[in-house]
Amino acid sequence: MEVIETFEEIDAPPPVVWDVLLEFDSYPEWNPFVRSIEGLPVQGERLRVRIEPPDSRGMTFEPEVIVAEEHRRLAWVGRLAVPFAFDGYHEFHLDPVDGGRRTRLLHRETFRGALVPLLFDRERLERGFAAMNAAVKERAERRVESGNETALAA
Repeated sequence: MEVIETFEEIDAPPPVVWDVLLEFDSYPEWNPFVRSIEGLPVQGERLRVRIEPPDSRGMTFEPEVIVAEEHRRLAWVGRLAVPFAFDGYHEFHLDPVDGGRRTRLLHRETFRGALVPLLFDRERLERGFAAMNAAVKERAERRVESGNETALAA
C-alpha cells in the first residue's frame, strides 16, 4: 500500500472550495493535474477522469463515487483492469478553519494492489497533487477577493 497525502490552507470558506472542486467543465482551463472529469459527483455514479502527472503519460480511468458530502468530502475508487491489481482510493476532504472563513484541504490517494510496486511514481504524483492544490487555492481565493464567491472565475 502507498499513500499520497497533501494539504493546502485556503483563504476561502468550504462552500467556495467545494464549488471549485465540482466545476468539472472548467478543469481544462485551470487544473494542471486532473485535466478533465465527466459525470456527476453523486454516490454510486461513475466518473470519467483524465489525469496528467508532470513529466508523465496521462491516463483516463472510470472510478465510482463512493462519498459525496456537500462542502465536506468527495471520494472515489478506481481500478486498473481487475480489482486488487492497482486500486486507487482518491479523496478531497474540506475542513473549516477560523470559524469557517478558511478551509484546510486534504487531498489524498491510497494505492493498493499487486501492480503498485511497478506503476506507482510517488514523485510525479505528489507534484501533480501539489499543482492541483495550488490551482484550487488560487481559484477559490480569487473568488473571495472579487466579492463574488459563486461566480465562475476564468
